[in-house]
Amino acid sequence: MTGQDKFNKFVNRYPHPHQTFFNRPHISRRGFFEIAGAGVAGSFLTAQAAKGCSVQVAQTVTPQNKAKNVIFILLAGAPSHTDMFDLKVVNGTTPAAFNPTMVNGTNWPMGILPKLGSHLGNMAIVRSMNAWALVHSLAQEWTQIGRNPAAALGNIAPNIGSVVAIETAAQRTKSQVFPSFLALNSATSVGNGYLPASYAPFRIVPSTAGLPNTTNSLGQTRFADLWSRMHTLDNPLRIQSPLGTPVQDYNEFYNSANQLMYNPVVQQAFSYTAADSTRYGGTSFGNACLVAKQALAANQGTRFIQITLGSWDMHQDIYGTANARGNNLFTMCPTLDNGVGALLSDLETAGMLKDTLVVMAGEFGRTVGAVTSAGGRDHHVQQSIVFAGAGITGGKVIGQTNATGATTIDYGWSRQRLIKPEDVEATIYSAMGINWTTIRCDDPLQRGFEYVPFSDQNLYGPIDELWT
Repeated sequence: MTGQDKFNKFVNRYPHPHQTFFNRPHISRRGFFEIAGAGVAGSFLTAQAAKGCSVQVAQTVTPQNKAKNVIFILLAGAPSHTDMFDLKVVNGTTPAAFNPTMVNGTNWPMGILPKLGSHLGNMAIVRSMNAWALVHSLAQEWTQIGRNPAAALGNIAPNIGSVVAIETAAQRTKSQVFPSFLALNSATSVGNGYLPASYAPFRIVPSTAGLPNTTNSLGQTRFADLWSRMHTLDNPLRIQSPLGTPVQDYNEFYNSANQLMYNPVVQQAFSYTAADSTRYGGTSFGNACLVAKQALAANQGTRFIQITLGSWDMHQDIYGTANARGNNLFTMCPTLDNGVGALLSDLETAGMLKDTLVVMAGEFGRTVGAVTSAGGRDHHVQQSIVFAGAGITGGKVIGQTNATGATTIDYGWSRQRLIKPEDVEATIYSAMGINWTTIRCDDPLQRGFEYVPFSDQNLYGPIDELWT
């Protein structure tokens, strides 16, 4: 039985869509009266019954532990894998302007992604990946949380970045004031789920002026006086608040924001010159890549950065023959190429690429072969994902598809099956030195929240071949 056969057998036996979030486990009628009978201590015992355990690990594993930071680039809308990262030249369909070029054994569209082509020596491409779903919103969330958003813990599952933030929190110093998790151009990114608000993504759209509202019109002295007065008046409600976690979370937000006020390090990291913006392509995406590099270079506690570049949903006119101004590969690829190309160059020059894992993926792929009657490509489960940095072996391709790019014919890794979003999640955790089989017992449903689903079954795991 092959690895894929075993995987399919397990998934058929334990389907991934489980009970919904609203079908909560509950205390039995008998259990309720036993706790209620404890009288004054009833609420305390309920809390203890809910806690139940501490953080555990399902398995003893050895993470790669090669990365200090992660930059996760979500190509929302699902780019065409056979036109980009798994190029398949289709006679009469693939534009000549793609300029297919063999680079160290990899056929690459140098006409639309020349700068990324020059970085193939730093990049590893995984071509044996399949998405679980073909609905944009569902698959995009799945990509960010490493599990089915419609499953039992889907509604409370944190972004991978929030897990990285909480796992690396002990490494922060008092002088580090940046949010652990930045979300650039990612207004709809998945949040912190049930984890504390301090691990939520800090969502901004980069601007040459830097972070907004980091000064006050009354001046720094007056602002500091008002801050002090506020705490004098309501610290009893802010610190260990009797009103509970929401108020304490608000206090944490206030404190974190105050640390960003009148801080020259903040201004330096989050603002940029017109010349630097131009070097990154002069686009909003390029600016996000620039700020990501600067934020990591500042060494102020940011460990995970998500950048979103949308508009890859090209059901029609994918090559721009009918409307040169629309979203097509000839308009979108230069934006991606300029931004990520400059990012990789700057990280490498600064000596930061060896410590930074860069991941670039859409939520699924697109149909292959000839384009549709509308001149586009529709949704397809087969996809590719790109990794760079953090000591991975550059110039490597893991997995192989058939002649059209429709299906995987060689998995290319030890588990001998299709790679799934959960495996990518495990790979990110492993790169960051995090045990991907960790099970937290602090989730509100008290089911035990696994960082990667079915960790006790060893169903998913990191793509270690990236480092060999």
